[in-house]
Amino acid sequence: MTITPAAEPRAARTFPQDFLFGAATAAYQIEGAAHEDGRTDSIWDVFCRVPGAVVHADNGEVACDHYHRYADDVALMADLGLQTYRFSTSWSRVRPDGGQVNKQGLAFYSKLVDQLLEKNIKPWLTLYHWDLPQALEEKGGWANRDTAYRFAEYAATVHDVLGDRVDAWTTLNEPWCASFLSYIGGEHAPGRQDVPAGLAAAHHLLLGHGLVVQELRKRDPALQLGITLNLTVADPVNPDDAGDLDAARRIDGQFNRFFLDPIFRGRYPEDVLRDVAGNGFETVVQPGDLGIISTPIDALGVNYYHGEFVSAKPGLQETTTAAPSERPKRSPFPAADGVYWHSRGLPQTAMDWDVQPEGLTRLLRRVHDEYSGPAGVAIAVTENGAAYDDVVLADGSVDDVDRRSFLTAHLGAILDAVDDGVPVTGYFYWSLLDNFEWAWGYDKRFGIVRVDYETQARTPKASAIEYSRIIGERAL
Repeated sequence: MTITPAAEPRAARTFPQDFLFGAATAAYQIEGAAHEDGRTDSIWDVFCRVPGAVVHADNGEVACDHYHRYADDVALMADLGLQTYRFSTSWSRVRPDGGQVNKQGLAFYSKLVDQLLEKNIKPWLTLYHWDLPQALEEKGGWANRDTAYRFAEYAATVHDVLGDRVDAWTTLNEPWCASFLSYIGGEHAPGRQDVPAGLAAAHHLLLGHGLVVQELRKRDPALQLGITLNLTVADPVNPDDAGDLDAARRIDGQFNRFFLDPIFRGRYPEDVLRDVAGNGFETVVQPGDLGIISTPIDALGVNYYHGEFVSAKPGLQETTTAAPSERPKRSPFPAADGVYWHSRGLPQTAMDWDVQPEGLTRLLRRVHDEYSGPAGVAIAVTENGAAYDDVVLADGSVDDVDRRSFLTAHLGAILDAVDDGVPVTGYFYWSLLDNFEWAWGYDKRFGIVRVDYETQARTPKASAIEYSRIIGERAL
């Protein structure tokens, strides 16, 4: 397929010559083949079978059938002009049930990497995008310290096969979601609502990250090693109100600093430890753990979708992370009692998330000034995207004007940060394809490429064509 960029007037804002343009996906959301070639259940396979956990009780059994269509998908990436592709490997495919190595699963990723390199697309590999083997969950999951060590074994297995061709390695995607949203909020697999377990899971995820960085660094010092965090800007509704300021502090602490501080400073924030006191966290963190977690990294992936606008006074009745399920939920934040979310009055996506590109600029400045800059760590925006209610026109095309605007506005926000001296190295739109959107099933479409789930046909949307133009001209 050949993509013809739209002939439109262009602005004069150009990107740095070494800036990489890419797109991102996750194994469970696109691969399908959930029980083929030796793959066994992950926590998401099991969670999707819980009544009410996922919209329409859909799952990733087929998803986008990428497992069988990967070569065509890579060809589509090349047609769009993507320079890099961020994907995840499935632990349940590589080491089913967390046990013995599955050569067939590894062979799939080896073929995928070969296809990417043949098309001159840089592979950017994420080792964990939430699909823990169910057998390990039954032993306690991430709340069990042993899972961190099993994660390092799995990472070494992947490196054994792909380390000769992949140099960009991300340990974890969004440990906030994999711990707090999954073990406290109950909104993601495994669907637990247990504050001590969620705090333990967060620490063990970070411990696993550090163990993997140490193992891969020992194997090849030239690798680009990092982690991807979903970060936010937490603003008080009234900056002159002490209660609102404290609400913003708590959300910033539990969303951002709980993960940034141990990675970059080797300690958890004291105020956050006070916030979560009484949940046994002090017994989870063992001597030497923070030294492992703060093992130096080369790259920080920043995932950004929207900011938080919070108050100590009632506003919205649910957080923006609330799932659509009928199942009762608790706040995913370990200590957010008395924090209320308010609307900024901004345009919103189909997820009811604010469109707030200036928040990305502020976030990148802050992360660089306080964390990555002093540590000499590169920053890439590894996820940013929007779901909209796409309309397929009579000719089969999708003129997703809102998504085009979202894309260009956030790329502009990145350039604003670059102009302020933040050395952002790349951007990965989320997502390349419409896909299985976790608790939302297939109801929410984030892709710049439409997927017809009945036929599996791929159709680049207007946003994909616009992105292709931006990549080709390296300018907005």
